[in-house]
Amino acid sequence: MKINPLIEVAREFETPSYVYDAEIIQRQYKTLKNAFDGIDVKLHYALKALNNINVLRVLKKEGAGLDAVSIQEIHLGLRAGYLPNQIMFTPNCVDFSEITEAVEIGVHINIDNLAILENFGNIYGSKIPVCIRINPHIMAGGHSNISVGHIDSKFGISIHQVKHIARVAKNYGIVINGLHMHTGSDILDADVFIRGAELLYEAAQEFPDLTFLDFGSGFKVAYKEHDIITPIDKIGKKIADSFRNFCKEYGRDLELWFEPGKFIVSESGKLLVTVTTVKQTTSTVFVGVNSGQNHLIRPMFYNAHHHIENISNPTGVLKLYSVVGYICESDTLGYDRMISEVREGDILAIHNAGAYGFSMSNQYNARLRPAEVLIMNKKAQLIRKRETLEDIYRNEVELKELT
Repeated sequence: MKINPLIEVAREFETPSYVYDAEIIQRQYKTLKNAFDGIDVKLHYALKALNNINVLRVLKKEGAGLDAVSIQEIHLGLRAGYLPNQIMFTPNCVDFSEITEAVEIGVHINIDNLAILENFGNIYGSKIPVCIRINPHIMAGGHSNISVGHIDSKFGISIHQVKHIARVAKNYGIVINGLHMHTGSDILDADVFIRGAELLYEAAQEFPDLTFLDFGSGFKVAYKEHDIITPIDKIGKKIADSFRNFCKEYGRDLELWFEPGKFIVSESGKLLVTVTTVKQTTSTVFVGVNSGQNHLIRPMFYNAHHHIENISNPTGVLKLYSVVGYICESDTLGYDRMISEVREGDILAIHNAGAYGFSMSNQYNARLRPAEVLIMNKKAQLIRKRETLEDIYRNEVELKELT
């Protein structure tokens, strides 16, 4: 029986560990980059999905820019070698000091609040061009937590306030050089993008100084066999055709931007865990592992499905299990899954864990965050050390009167 190479990775770097495949990251980037029928789109990778410096550098070599949502993410991008003009800053509900610092650094600024826009105009006037994030009031995406373009969303300025945006810009002399929208994640219908695009095209007529339109992202990836995914080729052709027509009407060619995160890195990542116990109850066979929602919160937070494979016994008889973690509350990584017979000590691979896995991990229950490993040119290399107990209490300050 051929041994899964991930078994060797687990032996060398131990578990739990996140493992990413650079070739898949590169493939996903190229797939999206080439999907828009002759239009040279600019892709700004949303580094909130996975921000390890080595992953950022893999994408930098491919020609990606970055989409950052915090001043800290901007600094991560700069540390990885990105130039300020390759980074778009799209904050929400931040203190204005973050925007001030971002302006000083020289990144692109994306504003999603009329009050912030007025404050920005009062300080900078026409000196610093800005992009405006529009809320198109389109319900899109899967779980409600990742649908961000609907009417009750905190993100963006309402599409119905475009005239007001234009008046504010004129009053302060603000140069608006881009319009942006992001409706959510796990979008399956190409027409959702087209509806949003048409709203941006209409809004664009109010702003004569545009240089780009940013359509966000939200392209769905497969989480299980035969899963429905975003039809990238179909959506790419539709958007390309509509964008070319818009540019003719607008009077000049603009740049087309996207900010993919999950689509680029999700399929590249697997979380390797070790089985600690197999527990039969009156109704369920639980497989306990040395990980949990502190390492991969998506199943608990989004009800996300991640395929789970027993790479130690791939040809074993399929049996029904619920895979659970070691956190002191409901902590289910996979419910009622058919998995090759599981034994204590087996290594399980949890698939599609590249996006929002490590980046949303935490130290709940004083558990340590896992290591990260990158497979590049067929070689597995450590790209983040496993945490130690010292990492947990490093920033604590002990009061002398309590010692």
